[in-house]
Amino acid sequence: MSSIVDLLSSQLGPDAVQSISRQLGIDEGTAQQAIGAAIPMLTGGLAKNASQPGGAAALHQAVTRDHDGGLLDNVTDFLGQGGSSGMGAGILGHVFGGNQGNAASGLSKVTGLDSNKSGQLLMMLAPLVLAALGKLTNRNGLDSGGLASVLQQGNAQAQAQAPSGLGSILGNLLDSNNDGSVMDDVARMGGGLLGGLFDKR
Repeated sequence: MSSIVDLLSSQLGPDAVQSISRQLGIDEGTAQQAIGAAIPMLTGGLAKNASQPGGAAALHQAVTRDHDGGLLDNVTDFLGQGGSSGMGAGILGHVFGGNQGNAASGLSKVTGLDSNKSGQLLMMLAPLVLAALGKLTNRNGLDSGGLASVLQQGNAQAQAQAPSGLGSILGNLLDSNNDGSVMDDVARMGGGLLGGLFDKR
C-alpha cells in the first residue's frame, strides 16, 4: 500500500511546484523546500488528533463523506486557481484550532517564508493531504483503525524527511501550554477538532 507521503509526492510534481511558486511569488526551489516542511506539519497535526479518543472515527467519517481523493486527479488546476482558501482554512482550523497562526509562524521559521505565505501554503496543501488520506481509505477499504494506522505510518515517514527543527516546533504547537501533553490542548481546540467538520465550505 502506498503511504500518504508517497501519494502526495507523486501528485506534487514539477507542474504543481511551479504553480505553488507562482501563487506565492517565490522561486521553485524555495517552494519545493516549503512543501517538504508543510506536509509533515499537516500530517503531524492530523496524526496527533487521530490518536485522541474518537479522533480516528471522526476523521474516517470526514474523509469518506467529503474527501474521496478526487481532488488529486486535478491537482494542477486546483493549485492554479490558488487552491480553495475556504476549504483549506476550515481544515486548518480543525487541525490546529486557535493555533493556526502559530502553525504558519512555525513553518516560517524553518522555511524563511513570511507568515502570510506560510499560511497560504498550508491552506493550499491541507485539502490535498485530506484528499490523499481519503483516496487511501477508499482504495483499501480502511476502517477508522486502518486509517489511523496508515496516517501514523505516513506521518512517521513525513517526520523522518522533515527539515531539522520542525518536530520541536510541531510539538510546541500542539502542546500550547507547554505541559508536555497534547491531550488537553487537542481537547480544548474547538471542542473535538475533527467531529465531522471537515467540509467543503
